[in-house]
Amino acid sequence: MSHTFHIPVLGLAYSVDTPVKVARYGISSVVSIVDDMLIERMRKLYTEKRNETFVPIDPKEIDFRSKRITAYLNLIKKIVDEQFEDLRKQAFNEGTDVTRYFELLPDTSPLKSKYKEMLFRQDSIVVSALQQELRNEMQKGEIQVNIMAKVDRMNPDTNGEQLSDSLTALKGFAESNINSAVVLSAGMNPRLYSYLENFADFLPDLSGQFKKSIILKVSDFRSALIQAKFLAKKGLWVSEFRIESGLNCGGHAFATEGYLLGPILEEFKLKKQEMISELHEMYSKAILEKGIQLSQAPLMKISVQGGIGTANENNFLMEHYQLDATGWGSPFLLVPEATNVDEETLELLSTASKDDFYISNSSPLGIPFNNFRKSTSEKQRLERIAKGRPGSPCVKKFLSTNTEFTELPICTASREYQNLKIKQLEAEGLQPEDFQTKFNEITEKICLCEGLAAPAYLKNGILKPKESRAVAICPGPNIAYFSGKFSLDEMVSHIYGKLNLLNDTERPNLFVNELNLYVEYLKKDISKHLQEMSDKKAKYISKFKEQLQVGIDYYKQLVPKITDQTEVYRKKMMNELQEIEEQLQHLNPAVKQEV
Repeated sequence: MSHTFHIPVLGLAYSVDTPVKVARYGISSVVSIVDDMLIERMRKLYTEKRNETFVPIDPKEIDFRSKRITAYLNLIKKIVDEQFEDLRKQAFNEGTDVTRYFELLPDTSPLKSKYKEMLFRQDSIVVSALQQELRNEMQKGEIQVNIMAKVDRMNPDTNGEQLSDSLTALKGFAESNINSAVVLSAGMNPRLYSYLENFADFLPDLSGQFKKSIILKVSDFRSALIQAKFLAKKGLWVSEFRIESGLNCGGHAFATEGYLLGPILEEFKLKKQEMISELHEMYSKAILEKGIQLSQAPLMKISVQGGIGTANENNFLMEHYQLDATGWGSPFLLVPEATNVDEETLELLSTASKDDFYISNSSPLGIPFNNFRKSTSEKQRLERIAKGRPGSPCVKKFLSTNTEFTELPICTASREYQNLKIKQLEAEGLQPEDFQTKFNEITEKICLCEGLAAPAYLKNGILKPKESRAVAICPGPNIAYFSGKFSLDEMVSHIYGKLNLLNDTERPNLFVNELNLYVEYLKKDISKHLQEMSDKKAKYISKFKEQLQVGIDYYKQLVPKITDQTEVYRKKMMNELQEIEEQLQHLNPAVKQEV
């Protein structure tokens, strides 16, 4: 890797073409391949930009969804390859892309050291030789793809096989000519994981290299090992575990049972070699049956993402936990040249305060979802309620999973579902306060299919006349500490400690930030279930509290080891941990909590 960070998947549209914008500089990024309609329109956009004839893939075609994904990924690869080859041919002059490539690299990079040596040298022959070496050693950023395992609507038979959305997305990636990784997120999907076996590109060559590799996005060690074992027994190797904070992240928030990022990273660090040995034993047997024999385990990387805000935090994570990379997501929403954020949303984001970001129940999937109070989709949702027409028209149906009222699944954010659910609620004869609480729960859901795709249409001027301009956006809470709009160079410089882009808002350490989010989450959970607190729920809350206390104790031991910070910083962190510990001790499942 040229860089020590990657840009994770950002919604449906925000990073859908990010590789075209950053891969030539050696920066890896992740593209969502859930929405084939969005992908097809982006393929049309880029094809026409190249003055080439766009040949649409019609929904009536057999296997149209995976074909669209394959065609788009092949086009993106072609564009990035051309950009990179053009960059490599450029002169090492001020303002050229090849110079920018090397200026963006971290100072710790051997390639950056060689670049600086080239600038220092006076002998033209030596300079020319060094420049050729630099060109030969440059690497493109990877075009990685993300498949959210829980978005798994079934589709009609395709060539005799019934494939779900996640399977068709995987097929689209597997049949593309990209040599990269698929990031599988949102938990284990046995049907999807088993389907990986159908594609030879996920098997190693004689040197142990993969054309296509597997990355698991995980939030704890136990589930990571379970998923990796399932795959290893099928002859499939996990090339990277991408650990993500349960709550201090963007998009959907998968809260663990009180397991915090620091202790999770520590467990991966301590058990990595043991895990590799155990997985390799299973894996070797499975691939031997496929006629492949490897003398040693393939490479396995560990990375982390979610809530990282400073170069010091980034460096500490990399060094203390012996990580291979970090992920920086939400801050890149403020970098117009890297992501798709429409002007209105960008302006709102760049001036937002900490209170504008919150964990909501807005997702139709029923999973906590990071939301932005000032988003135009939130504004539209409230306007529809005020007009007596809650809910959204459901066009794409990717999240249609509910069969409470209908034979065919519908989406809980749809107008159809919310009307039916509100009528049911009205028949219950509840007290006004109870009615309003449940009404709010029903109508809080928003259309993510349209809202998360709209920014790409708006920014690129391809929104159709009757399409909604309402934008849903799901930054992690860490974005509150960044204010303004930044260039790619500025954000990369911030990550590597050459520039400070944080605003004046007081920002605790990332571990403390996550801990605060978990305590708030627990308070809300207690209040929500206070009237109907079962023994099972009380035990869950008790275990949750215990795990948070384990985390606090761990962090108290960790604070003295954060030697790249000042004594004032460490003392402040210790005081914050003690304050949170006091809050935790007063959390009682039998008492309504202040939220």
